[in-house]
Amino acid sequence: MLMAGLGCGQQEAWKILVAVSQHANIKLREVADAVASATTGQPMPAELQDHLTAAVQAWQARNEQESSG
Repeated sequence: MLMAGLGCGQQEAWKILVAVSQHANIKLREVADAVASATTGQPMPAELQDHLTAAVQAWQARNEQESSG
């Protein structure tokens, strides 16, 4: 889901999921389930959404820095 939505690779999507799991203190499996469920219209818990947003923003910032450097 992340790969399709963000245009990132498998490793980047994995790193994003791991970051969310670690920062939210939620099992990786639960994070992945929440992301997958959100694509079917189930709302993602707000706290988890906040952590996902932060992880995606960090990934985007790293990509921009690597592209310009």
